[in-house]
Amino acid sequence: MKKKSLSAKKRNPSNFILNKLKFSKINHIYKKFEKSLNNNLNEKKIAIGVSGGSDSMSLCYFAKCYALKHNIKIYFYIVDHKLRENSTHEALKVKSVLKSLKTSCKILSWKGKKPKRNLQSIARKNRYALLERQCNKDKVKTVLLGHHIDDMYENFFIRLSRGSGLNGLLSFYEIKKTRMGNLNILRPLINENKNDLIFTAKKVFNFYVIDPSNYNENFKRIRFRKLISNIKKEGFDEKKFQLTLKNLKESNSSINFYVKRNILLNSKYSKQKAFCLLNSSFFNEANEVVFRSFSQILTNIGNRYYGARGKSISLILNKIRDEDFAKATLSGCIIEKISNSIKISKENNKKL
Repeated sequence: MKKKSLSAKKRNPSNFILNKLKFSKINHIYKKFEKSLNNNLNEKKIAIGVSGGSDSMSLCYFAKCYALKHNIKIYFYIVDHKLRENSTHEALKVKSVLKSLKTSCKILSWKGKKPKRNLQSIARKNRYALLERQCNKDKVKTVLLGHHIDDMYENFFIRLSRGSGLNGLLSFYEIKKTRMGNLNILRPLINENKNDLIFTAKKVFNFYVIDPSNYNENFKRIRFRKLISNIKKEGFDEKKFQLTLKNLKESNSSINFYVKRNILLNSKYSKQKAFCLLNSSFFNEANEVVFRSFSQILTNIGNRYYGARGKSISLILNKIRDEDFAKATLSGCIIEKISNSIKISKENNKKL
């Protein structure tokens, strides 16, 4: 019997990976994914935040396809929160499965004592901190996250329950591209359906992690997930949800026009953007315009991914309007009155 040639034995990794695009559903998602990155990506390096769930596993696959087609380098960062006994085992399993994509893969662990309250919120902040730290080490400026339309649903209703205003309700709708410190955050799957991402993960890897906390109703997000499932049955499906967000966004854009104008006409940044001065006219606009303008400047000066809570900002604005106001701190910023102006500078800024 003749020996098979070495070329016949070897399987071309690129062809093996791209071959999965033959499935029409997967190919359809990839085309939208590719268009999103073409419009928003300027670097030749990207990182993927990996949880091991169907959304992030699908994201890894689409990112690898894009990397092969567009000649860019990608890194997979698996975040192990160490909140469950088998989390490290799961992280190692995910890393093993992702070997098929022939890509650098690192496990980032959240070490130290875990909080008993606000666990999901604090875990999310630590996840972003781990990603940012590793990206800085690898000199990566863009991170892709696997959020999808179900995440957008949940965020909308959670914020609605908190009494959020228009800008807060739309926050997730408008984060296809955002900033986290020095990083660009892209969410190219934000309009995709969870079930389609499960389909992709199964076809490509025949594997994805099912987090048991997704069924734990002690977490508010999980209780809202169950509520949303019932709301969908009443007819408020993805299309109607997207239409609602579109209509709200149009109103939001009108307000943002006046926010930009207020910042342009009534504030002045230092050349190094070490501080910003707000004149008295800054506070004469409509309340919502002042609130957003002030919040945006705090975010720019403080350089924090998570801005201050709306309640805290409102309290500071009320204090500023008081004649006796002198100085306060919020969101990593020092806010002080100087003559008829308000100066906002970063805390512990040695230049000042």
